[in-house]
Amino acid sequence: MKFLKIFPVKTKDTSSEGQQLALYRKTGDINLLGTLYEPYMEMVYAICYKFLKKEDESKDAVMQIFEKLVSDLKRHEVENFKSWLHSVARSHCLMQIRSRHVFIVNEEIPETYGSTEFQNEEWEHSINLNSQLDSLEKCLEILVLEQRVTVELFYKQEKCYKEISGQTGFDLNKVKSYIQNGKRNLKICMDKNGSI
Repeated sequence: MKFLKIFPVKTKDTSSEGQQLALYRKTGDINLLGTLYEPYMEMVYAICYKFLKKEDESKDAVMQIFEKLVSDLKRHEVENFKSWLHSVARSHCLMQIRSRHVFIVNEEIPETYGSTEFQNEEWEHSINLNSQLDSLEKCLEILVLEQRVTVELFYKQEKCYKEISGQTGFDLNKVKSYIQNGKRNLKICMDKNGSI
């Protein structure tokens, strides 16, 4: 995990994450963002490894996510950096997996690809993931409009509560409630369909 120690060591910043994020949006200082990101790199790596199952791909993903933050955090006001980052990492990995399998059809896999057992494992993992994503899409459709809209804006477009409130016209507290209830209803729906 030595690759995680890539940012220069600085003295502990006593300002809050919110203040650091605001300062980054104002200055665009990459070192400031690096200092903010570094304590969470192990968490991001763990999330990536859980989904991608490969050490090198997970390491690359940690760096790709940091590069994504460079531009995303200039546009988004984030209230809870850790949970937002968790969501970003998870979305990034799901998109990686989805893009890895969407265009593969059985005829395109060369016979020398590896053992049949490995191919079957990868194929089953791909089918299972695509099944879960399909189930998630179907469950999203059954949510009430307010829940569906806020959940999609929060998780798919990675908007913060304030941005969602501004975009939809929903009260800030209602936005939080819609997202929380939407998440709960999605989990119930997916549990019923055996997708989790």
